Amino acid sequence: MLLDCAIVGGGPAGLNVALVLGRAKKNIILFDDNKPRNAVTHESHGFITRDGISPAEFKRLGREDLNKYSSYVSIQETFVTEVKKEENVFTIRTSDGNQFESRKVILATGLKDKLPEVNGIHDFYGKSLFNCPFCDGWELKDQPLVLIAESEHAFHMARMIYNWSKDLLVCTNAKNPLTEEQKQQLVEKNITIIDEKIEALHGEKGFLEKVTFTNGAELSRVGGFIAPNLQQSSSIAEDLGCKMTSVGGVETDPFGRSTVEGVFVCGDSSIIAPAQLIIAAAEGSKAAIGVVQDLIQEDF
Repeated sequence: MLLDCAIVGGGPAGLNVALVLGRAKKNIILFDDNKPRNAVTHESHGFITRDGISPAEFKRLGREDLNKYSSYVSIQETFVTEVKKEENVFTIRTSDGNQFESRKVILATGLKDKLPEVNGIHDFYGKSLFNCPFCDGWELKDQPLVLIAESEHAFHMARMIYNWSKDLLVCTNAKNPLTEEQKQQLVEKNITIIDEKIEALHGEKGFLEKVTFTNGAELSRVGGFIAPNLQQSSSIAEDLGCKMTSVGGVETDPFGRSTVEGVFVCGDSSIIAPAQLIIAAAEGSKAAIGVVQDLIQEDF
């Protein structure tokens, strides 16, 4: 059977795509390999009526919503290995050896975080170290925090986090991404900057207690944020020839249409930042509407 649309990625963007398309009576398959970016996160915030929900529970509720439209929506828990376009039909191949054909494809594959190479960082990421102050700043408000940032985003992140806590330590881990002017601005706000390489992060059960440096210095911190390097979780968009933005996202119009006809991209894959559940879900809804509009245009 030729699908109306294949959705690659089962996070908030992909789930909302499936919901809108199912309600529009489109025959679709949602492919989800169950390896979400927020797997380390215990609570998600900023989504009205769902503030503090765990990512697993959010997905369970999303899938429960989709069950009402099971005559149109199918879910395949498998990894998509390849998407190819021949004329106006997309062929989707999966890791379990199956093959599907679809008129449209929506990529909601998201991003992956490449964390700085710091001893112990993975022990704390998602528990007391996070990447988004809008998501987790409230829980860390007014406490002694650290920002580990090796990239040009260091200054922007420091200014953002200062909104939640004035007791802030910025660690560049010997990468020195800050200009002298930026350092001066931060120092004027009593923000401490350490360019020495981090030796290790210390604490128990995922809760940070102190940061030690290779010069022997150490500072107590109870948590903080990391400015990770963001990478596309999948190369499918690039393999299909989609144009990328200067910050590594997939270029789209307001309804998720990429530069390759029939390929839509939504969620973190296109917007890059800010990365929040509610924004990803909204982008999924818009991309679904774009697909319906195009299918109607072709069929009417």
